[in-house]
Amino acid sequence: MAEKSGILNWYGKLPARRVDLVGDYAGQELFIVEGDGLLLHCFDDPKIDFTDGFQLLHAAYAVEHFLQGLLQRKTNFHIVFFDAHEDLCIPRATPSILRPKYLLTRAILIRHLHVHLPTSNPTVKLYTFASARDPAFRGYLSASGAYFIMTHDGANPTPLDKDPRFHEHKDLDVERVGSEELRRRLVFRASIFSFIIQGYNIALIDGLEWKDTKIMTMVVEGIRKSTTEDVVHDQTSFPRAKIGKSSHDFEPDVSRNEVQSVLQEVAKFITVSEKGLLTIVALRAMKGQLGADDQYMTAMLIQLLLTGYTTPSCRRLETPAIDRNKQRELDKFLAMFARTSAWLLEQTFWKSICTESSLECDLVDFIDGRLFATIWSDLDRGSGLEMLSSRLQSDLRRFADTIPITIDNQKQHVRGVDRPGPKSPLAAKTDPRYADRMAVLPFSHPIFDKHLKPIDITVQPPRHPSGKATRVFQEVSHWHNAKKRLDPRAVYALSNRDKIRALKRNQRFMAEMASYAASLTGVTGSYLRPELITVLKDGKAVKEATGRMKENNDTVKQRRSQASKGASKGASSAKAIIAANVAAKGSGVADRFMAAWKTVRTNLEAERSLEARYLKTRGYLRDMPGEKRDVVQAEVEYYIICTLLNIYRILSKPTDGASQHQADGVTAILFNTIRGLPMAKGLTKTIVGQVKSISKILKFPDIEFPAPDTDGKLSFDPDLRLNEIKPVASLYQEFQLLHCGPYMDRNLDSAPDARVKSFDPDGWQRKVLDELDADRSIFVVAPTSAGKTFISFYAMEKILRKNDDSVLVYVAPTKALVNQIGAEVQARFKKTYEHAGRSVWAIHTRDYRVNNPSGCQILVTVPHILQIMLLSPSNAKAWSRKVSCIIFDEIHSIGQAEDGVVWEQLLLLAPCPIIALSATVGNPEQFNAWLTSTQQSSGCDLTMITHQHRYSDLRKFIYKPPRQFAFNGLPETSFGTLGLDGLDGLNLVHPVASLVNRSRGIPQDLSLEARDCLALWKSMCRFQTEDYPVDKELDPSRLPKVIRKAHIIGWEGKLKMLLKSWMMQEKSPFGRVVEDLGKPMNDAKSPSSYKTRSQEISVTTEAMEIDADELYQTTLPLLCKLQERDALPAILFNYDRNKCVGICLTIMKQLQDAENDMKKSSPVWKSKIQGYEQYLANKSKQNAKRLAVPKKKGKANEDERTSKADKMQDAASEEASPYANFNPDAPVEGFHFANMAKCEADELAAIHKELKYRNLDPWMMESLTRGIGVHHAGMNRKYRQAVEMLFRKGFLRVVIATGTLALGINMPCATVVFSGDSVFLTALNFRQAAGRAGRRGFDLLGNVVFQNITTAKVCRLLSSRLPDLTGHFPVTTTLILRLFTLLHDSGNTKYAVDAVNSLLSQPRLYLDGPAFKDQVLHHLRFSIEYLRRHDLLSAEGAPLNFAGLTSHLYYTENSSFALNALLKEGYLHELCSEIDTAESRVLRTLMIVMAHLFGRRPCRHSDQEYTENIVKKSPSVVFLPQLPTQASQILQQHNKQTLQIFSTYVRTFVNQHIDRADTKLPLTGISIGSTNDQDNDTQLPASLNPLPPTLIRSPFVALSGHSDTFTSISDLCRTVRSGVFLEENVIPHLDVYPDETETPLNAYLYDFYMHGDINALEVANGIRKSDVWFLLNDFSLVLATIQTSLANFMKIPEASGGDMEDLIGGGDEKEERSDEAIMEVSADSGYGSAASSVVGDGMAAPNKLPSRPGPVGKSKEKVEESWEMEADADADADADAAAAQAQQEAEYDNDTNSETTTATKTTTELEQGFLRIYSAVTKLKREFDEKFRAMFA
Repeated sequence: MAEKSGILNWYGKLPARRVDLVGDYAGQELFIVEGDGLLLHCFDDPKIDFTDGFQLLHAAYAVEHFLQGLLQRKTNFHIVFFDAHEDLCIPRATPSILRPKYLLTRAILIRHLHVHLPTSNPTVKLYTFASARDPAFRGYLSASGAYFIMTHDGANPTPLDKDPRFHEHKDLDVERVGSEELRRRLVFRASIFSFIIQGYNIALIDGLEWKDTKIMTMVVEGIRKSTTEDVVHDQTSFPRAKIGKSSHDFEPDVSRNEVQSVLQEVAKFITVSEKGLLTIVALRAMKGQLGADDQYMTAMLIQLLLTGYTTPSCRRLETPAIDRNKQRELDKFLAMFARTSAWLLEQTFWKSICTESSLECDLVDFIDGRLFATIWSDLDRGSGLEMLSSRLQSDLRRFADTIPITIDNQKQHVRGVDRPGPKSPLAAKTDPRYADRMAVLPFSHPIFDKHLKPIDITVQPPRHPSGKATRVFQEVSHWHNAKKRLDPRAVYALSNRDKIRALKRNQRFMAEMASYAASLTGVTGSYLRPELITVLKDGKAVKEATGRMKENNDTVKQRRSQASKGASKGASSAKAIIAANVAAKGSGVADRFMAAWKTVRTNLEAERSLEARYLKTRGYLRDMPGEKRDVVQAEVEYYIICTLLNIYRILSKPTDGASQHQADGVTAILFNTIRGLPMAKGLTKTIVGQVKSISKILKFPDIEFPAPDTDGKLSFDPDLRLNEIKPVASLYQEFQLLHCGPYMDRNLDSAPDARVKSFDPDGWQRKVLDELDADRSIFVVAPTSAGKTFISFYAMEKILRKNDDSVLVYVAPTKALVNQIGAEVQARFKKTYEHAGRSVWAIHTRDYRVNNPSGCQILVTVPHILQIMLLSPSNAKAWSRKVSCIIFDEIHSIGQAEDGVVWEQLLLLAPCPIIALSATVGNPEQFNAWLTSTQQSSGCDLTMITHQHRYSDLRKFIYKPPRQFAFNGLPETSFGTLGLDGLDGLNLVHPVASLVNRSRGIPQDLSLEARDCLALWKSMCRFQTEDYPVDKELDPSRLPKVIRKAHIIGWEGKLKMLLKSWMMQEKSPFGRVVEDLGKPMNDAKSPSSYKTRSQEISVTTEAMEIDADELYQTTLPLLCKLQERDALPAILFNYDRNKCVGICLTIMKQLQDAENDMKKSSPVWKSKIQGYEQYLANKSKQNAKRLAVPKKKGKANEDERTSKADKMQDAASEEASPYANFNPDAPVEGFHFANMAKCEADELAAIHKELKYRNLDPWMMESLTRGIGVHHAGMNRKYRQAVEMLFRKGFLRVVIATGTLALGINMPCATVVFSGDSVFLTALNFRQAAGRAGRRGFDLLGNVVFQNITTAKVCRLLSSRLPDLTGHFPVTTTLILRLFTLLHDSGNTKYAVDAVNSLLSQPRLYLDGPAFKDQVLHHLRFSIEYLRRHDLLSAEGAPLNFAGLTSHLYYTENSSFALNALLKEGYLHELCSEIDTAESRVLRTLMIVMAHLFGRRPCRHSDQEYTENIVKKSPSVVFLPQLPTQASQILQQHNKQTLQIFSTYVRTFVNQHIDRADTKLPLTGISIGSTNDQDNDTQLPASLNPLPPTLIRSPFVALSGHSDTFTSISDLCRTVRSGVFLEENVIPHLDVYPDETETPLNAYLYDFYMHGDINALEVANGIRKSDVWFLLNDFSLVLATIQTSLANFMKIPEASGGDMEDLIGGGDEKEERSDEAIMEVSADSGYGSAASSVVGDGMAAPNKLPSRPGPVGKSKEKVEESWEMEADADADADADAAAAQAQQEAEYDNDTNSETTTATKTTTELEQGFLRIYSAVTKLKREFDEKFRAMFA
């Protein structure tokens, strides 16, 4: 069919990303779970028995368990079912006879959730619609504001011929099954198409994976409608559901009256529930039907009675042995019963009767198919009814009479004997069958024993040696410093050549940092200057200094207070100032200052442009020294006022709306200048009088001036012409609110503080300083630009002044932020040290180091590196103890899916007070409570300090591009306007207009600026009613005459409080207010045309049509609009790296093309070129003449004088020529965005020279010359630094970036543009990125523009609350192993012991409370058991064998444990044994193995046809080939052993801590069965032969016959009973495809290794080009880690000793080699030429130079660093270190007695095997890196 290929082809082209729905995407945003996709996902579980039984309760449990998993991770969702999709829930290869079971289950679950969700989970709502095209559903979508839709796409990764269901039902027709499956896919994907064209992304429920608090799944991104043209446009032709016969095709003869009659009859003798009523009514309806005999009905009634009393744990049954023919008849009866029951549930009268009668809805346990079949079988064998108690027999007879059926003709007489039930559900605790399995290996450790004491477990006798060799693992190099070997005998020295290279490298890094630091500015906008730090001698001095600071604060506050008490009270101080001025004039100083001002003013008067005159005067005043300011400030300010008044007079003349808007802006500047004049020095009566006249004419509010005692004549004629001045039309309050908001006094509660020199801190900032002075931990939540940065530097200064040893660690989430902070520290602080090798600061990332990380006082690093350093045994005795404070910047990064667990572990390990900073925490109170408890466990108090107000407001706009655009150069910039109001195509977004979804409430950080408050008040007044009035106190006329920011904040709070009350009332005018304020946004239309005109060259071109949906075409028109309003510089955020580059290239091409066209057609340009050519010709003639003049003899001196005179004349002529600096090849003014005045030519040339050697694409250099930069993590590091520097300097005015510039980077701009939508454009990322706008010290207002983003998404971004921080399960198995390494190798030092105790005793953010603490300890003990059984840990806690390799690969957990299994079992030995004879085959196989272990990326569930037509026909390898059989068997056996260990963990925990039966469903909390233990009917009759209850598996799952024997770790984790936390992600295992998982792995790594083709990775493997480099580099890093770990294990001198922190991937290595290669070439480039002056600044002259190790495999000489021990004055620590060193030396001797010192000479076969593995890994890495480097060459 036509729609088949259209839909499937369209869907196959959709891009998809695997993301964390919570942290990376949705947060707490509302989304929709499509009901039938959910049911298909759950029903497809082969463990649910729908075939031999009908385990409805198990199916309901599966659905509730999934939904509870969503809720547990704090998601917000609704459930939507479509009647047209009801058959989609039926799994593939289901026989027709079984379909009614699924349909009944669906109907019951809808009814069950509809009834119980409102009470158990009121936020989860369930809706049912006819179809996705139902208008009611469209209305619901609009009203709900759902973010995305979670559904199934119908894919099944298992081929039909391998599907167990298909083989189980042999009578199935292959073609029919295939046709039904195709139909299912088409219906699902047609629905997906419908959702996507409405703007919704799709999260696929198939393939969803739980990881801690994360939900990992594929998100299919919506694409523009233009790409859907190949799909059938008429959606009515899309396939519909109805796969097989539906319940609608069966209509029994049952009426409402009959149901009511049955209800009344049964209610006479028993309390009726909905389950009982439905059973009886359905059986009555079936009475007389073929196949519905009395015995079936009797069995159904008995199971109804038994399920009403028995708990699930007592109902585990075997499948009864029934004759095949009888089974067929039984299935027919069940099918009829299911169809009848489903039909009844769908009737309207059924729901109304149940509601009216208040019947309990217990349908979820409506039928137990196994129990029914067992009862029927028992009856069929003649057992009669003796199984029932007399009470149940009585109820049975009455039920039977109601139908009616006969039960007395059973084969045996009813005897009414009560039967004893089976043993208690928890009796299995003492089951001897599990005694052996529950025993663990011996383990004892003095530190861990006290934590593990509460755990009661059986310990096996000590194992006899197995014959396998074990080796105590020890580091052969410091984790933090590879230059110092732990082998005390090995002393290495640097060669002279290496010394020189090391010195140059260090100088170069320092020079770069100096250049980078030079571009940074402080809070006032001025460039930073370093301060020399001196150490206070003792604690007393510190306290005294603090006291003096507070005294100074009081003094300054008192002086400020006295100065602000009004004109009368300030007269005395004014007189004093005036007197001082008079004295200055008398001395002649004032006269000189006034004369200088007159000279300046004369030059200003020559400036014809009033706007330029104003800007120059403002700049002159800003740079004026203090003593001069005392004399002339008032007159200069008045001159500015007069200039502004003249500008206003011209603009206020009737012209157009744009001029009026500009006039309003100038008026605001004028009012702000007048408002600040009273504080000016040198006021005279004349100035005050004339300014008051101006204010009166303009109808400004009265400004209080101090009464000046002196007067003097102005040095200029103000020429006011007040009669021509037009007064301001609006009232002064309204005028200020409309136009003066950005200029208002922002002083909230700021006051001078001696601790802060550059500005007066606010109250919350002073509180921060007080807490830091008290050495308490703090958690600060404040928006961007609020002033958090200075907190960190104040803490740093404290550490530096304290002593020379204390260390502060600054942890940043990104390397870009690390770079910036390091540079800023260098720019702020200087210090000299007594010992060599010390420095103020150092940077440490995996890529590079600057200075010695262990020898600095301020270490700037990333989380992974700090974790390595804190867990490093070599640091435990010295460095770790010196850490006095840790700053966690952007602390909300703890919520990330990838690195969040490392942040949490660091917070738990922190040995000192912390400073946690963030602007975006959704649950600050909850997070603060957790942080407080963790800090208290470490002996520190923590205070949370919050501040909600930005320094500058943000104004938001939606951009509507023009339909036609003509670029003729950049337009002129208007003067006096802030914001983008009034520009065609830029439509204001009022924040309240985004509140379209009432359920979200009002976010706490939804701020309103002054004009927003005014608009809101007017709208609320417009729509107020008698029931919902607006208080008169909110009238803006009640505000003060001169309004300050503090007044607006108070008014805003009251308005929002009223709005919130309206929001909660459906009948309030809230909706009308939102609609009213949203008109500018919703009614906006695209301008018809937009033509720019260059200021320099007037050339016009015809406008061209542009596509409004095309991001590349609409960006330049937007930038031109920003240029018009002086709203540059701007950062354009797009979260796709390729699109960032594409936008840049497009803009450059547009600029170049327009420039070329101008050059061809512009007479002005042609004339300029002619003049330039004439200038060159004249210059050439002059040079020729000079060379032709012969020298005169004997007049050398005269000739020399003549020559010098000529040169001076030539130079003067050169400067006078307009062509002296003209470059015809440079970008023409108007065709670039660079601000040439902001960067010196030689500095720019140095940067270009530096970048030239890095083999960058030419466009990257060209873009910089045109003022455009690109910034994302995939760009060259030096280029990124250059972009940051040039942007901060103001040279670059446009930067296109991903999220790399959103996290704390000092890249302030006037405007932030969100260019295009993305799954990563979340509420969190939006706030982070938008915070870059509004430069403190530069901009009074920030602009935020949305380009190519729907209005609905804009509203969602503005109104969404930030996601909560939920944390992780931090005690991972590798962390446990690393803790043992820390303890063992450090000799159980105090720091190491404290670290372990801290981690194990503190609460977890994810798991908290006593019960969870017990579980964490049990998990810990059995993680130790895992390490013991896999020979990674000894009985005494010593790390063994490959513990180092496993620990170093911590970031790949659980892949590292799989690698250990392959090493331990000898597979890699056998594989690599032929590396010298069959290298190609061995490396290919090794690559397959490594690709299965590392960099695993699951494929999207695919269809068989996709596999056949696309995957198998692709020249690339898409699905990773299966593991070699032996490797697969080893890993599966490893998983089985792990499964046994953690099954024992669950069993021991249940035995020790759980005494209650598991009877409640996970989501609704409905209890199943009777809770009365004394009631005999709570147990099944013994004649039914119930199986023993399960202990650790959920009894709901056990209903399908499953025992406590599990098939996989996934099976254990997903079906474990309630009360046990078991996270699959933290159990060390890897599922092996296809035996343990259906989802194939992406073969991108293997395919690249085979072909080295990046394009193939994108086309066939679906890897985005922007991600390729990072994925390949990560894998290269893994290979480097394995290579170095093996070398360390074998103690290969030529290769071991590499620092694990220094290991880098092949891509990073290539960049580093490039740096080294150009080091000599560009040593004198000038870019960072301050190297020699910088080295040694802030540190003592180094006598031993640090050197970074080269690539592994090359011999690298070492140099010993002794400063650390020299600086450590702790004698005990020295003694411990000496003892440990001696012990290590002895152990080293023992380990190496039989080894040689070369890599080729060994004594054992085992060691030869390891050497072959090492050789194979080395060769594999070399080949992989060669292709990697070649790809990016």
